[in-house]
Amino acid sequence: MAGARTAVALREEGWPGAVTLLGAEAHQPYDRPPLSKALLQAAPHGGNPGAAGAAGDGAAAAAGPAGATGLGIDFAALDVELLLGHSANALRAADRLVVAGDTALPYDHLVIATGADAVGLPGSETTPGVHVLRTLDDAERLRPVLAAGRPVVIVGAGWIGAELTTAAREAGCPVTVVEATARPLSGALPAEVTAPMAGWYEEAGARLLTGTRVAAVEPGGVLLGDGSRLRADAVVVGIGARPATGWLGGSGVELCADGSVRADERLRTSLPDVYAVGDCASFPSARYGERLLIHHWDNAFRGPATVAAHIARCAEETPVYDPVPYFWSEQFGRFLQYAGHHSGGERLVWRGDPAGVSWSVCWLRDGVLTALLAVGRPRDLAQGRRLIERAARLDPERAADPSVPLKSAAV
Repeated sequence: MAGARTAVALREEGWPGAVTLLGAEAHQPYDRPPLSKALLQAAPHGGNPGAAGAAGDGAAAAAGPAGATGLGIDFAALDVELLLGHSANALRAADRLVVAGDTALPYDHLVIATGADAVGLPGSETTPGVHVLRTLDDAERLRPVLAAGRPVVIVGAGWIGAELTTAAREAGCPVTVVEATARPLSGALPAEVTAPMAGWYEEAGARLLTGTRVAAVEPGGVLLGDGSRLRADAVVVGIGARPATGWLGGSGVELCADGSVRADERLRTSLPDVYAVGDCASFPSARYGERLLIHHWDNAFRGPATVAAHIARCAEETPVYDPVPYFWSEQFGRFLQYAGHHSGGERLVWRGDPAGVSWSVCWLRDGVLTALLAVGRPRDLAQGRRLIERAARLDPERAADPSVPLKSAAV
């Protein structure tokens, strides 16, 4: 998404020069959110899922369910050259070259949009029956496994784990979820917010084991830290992702401790004429007073406009990149949306009963709305996002009344 949108944004800015889009996958750029949602629940089909997209001359529409993930961008009409199935191996900044296998590509401007790689467990790459879900090919390998309705172990009860559990249960698979921490989404949300979410697994007929460590993946299951084993036809590891920046070693591009490219407020890197956008890059947020690394679709979609504007206009007056982060998740028959960023110490204000089908929670710092999670309340999210953008203060009592429109709680 980040690379494709950068190419489009450059043309929208009137950039007249050559644009080359280098991609490690053989498929044309596609949308990732459906991989853990609609695509996993579609019936498997034969053939190469990305053949039409990979071989096509522009339009990113492939036949079959996999084609539903296409971005609908006609790269030929935009005069954008696609080099698919080519992985960037090194950056030789002194020579202004990107090395991809035996090919060295010269550049005047370089945009790093290599995304993130799924984090695995030791042995997961070589053990039969163990899956991750990051790419279209990952989804195509996993889809027939779920369609067979056989037992599945899912490692990790984060966002991806919940969506995988939802898809597997809807396919009729017996599911056991193993989470190392004491609760679902422990790295994303505070305990009082996630408390009702643990029950969602049971409601869906899945078994959730919290505070449980996977010692090893094995053919036919996993070995737990207490020495017991869980048997399954498939093990799916969903324990997070890390920026795909290993290829930048020795390039002079500064990386942060988390492996992300250290971009500035206009998504420029430490090297001249080199930018970074999407899951691989972190940036300073004046809005939140800290550096943010956002692994979500909206960031990959919005960031390229900033990069393209700076390349095409080459002027300091181009806007800085400081968005209100946003993402969504579909799990257990619920639609979750989150906007903003919380870091601890905020006051929590609930809107509605978390035991019910729809509710929201607001994060307030010194009365200012900084973040909002909406479960089945899209109007709260839409209004809350605008309130966060303008750093609006809320009346906590009115904000806590779910019958009062959130925008009416602003003071």
